[in-house]
Amino acid sequence: MSISGMTGFARAEGAHGGVRWVWEAKSVNGRALDMKLRLPPGFDGLEPAARAAASARFKRGSLQASLSIARDAGETAPVKIDLKLVERFLQAGETFGDRVEKPRWDGMLALKGVLSAEDDVIDEGARTSLDAALLASLNAALDGLNEARRAEGRMLASALTQLADRLDAGIAAARSSAAAAPAAIAERIRTRLAALSADVQLDPQRLAQEAAVVASKADVQEEVDRLAAHAGELRALLKSAEPVGRKLDFLGQELTREANTLCSKSGDLDLTRIGLDLKAVVDQIKEQAANAE
Repeated sequence: MSISGMTGFARAEGAHGGVRWVWEAKSVNGRALDMKLRLPPGFDGLEPAARAAASARFKRGSLQASLSIARDAGETAPVKIDLKLVERFLQAGETFGDRVEKPRWDGMLALKGVLSAEDDVIDEGARTSLDAALLASLNAALDGLNEARRAEGRMLASALTQLADRLDAGIAAARSSAAAAPAAIAERIRTRLAALSADVQLDPQRLAQEAAVVASKADVQEEVDRLAAHAGELRALLKSAEPVGRKLDFLGQELTREANTLCSKSGDLDLTRIGLDLKAVVDQIKEQAANAE
């Protein structure tokens, strides 16, 4: 079985060219694939490749991936002063004339955007090498996340297999109860009429006709057959090599529809009880299926 879940967490660390980093990737349930990336300034160029790497592995789920970067101990980043920005600030300050004090350099350097650590001041070849190392590390994190989701999938598959066994048992019980329904209905009619008057002579042919009409209205054979077909499809999906979460969602709706119809048509207390048990099993199947990719 290759069913996968949608919940997991993984991280990967790396270092290259005096830079060290940590990727963290996690995912939770989602109807479609939705990825949110948190990248440090200057590394936005990694986003297309990161999204492609996620799409190649996952079809559903809400994913979050974040990259934290720091320089190795002893390494210092080049410092950049934006002189053009400083000049614009000075020109703007001249409009105040002598009404305010002249700006000081410590104040100017504290202004946003004037002073920055220039982590991206490396030659093109070194940056290409760093980006490749970062993406390789991201792939390792996504592989770890994929394995975590597969581990959840194995638990889901085990739970769904047990529920499929219970579903089959309930369907078999419903089929047996439905087969005995016509005779039971005829006996109930006979008993009720006899209770009205002990002197009433019952026409066997008329009794059979009335019982057949009532039994026809309460016939659930089609519902039982469709439930059995859906149960077979459930087992087939659990063996599929493709993501089956959406198909399991739809199958759960169909199982609910048939179980509800069986209960509403049932004219027998025992069959109604079986139908309610089936509905409980189907609800559990839907709960588990909601976690499948």
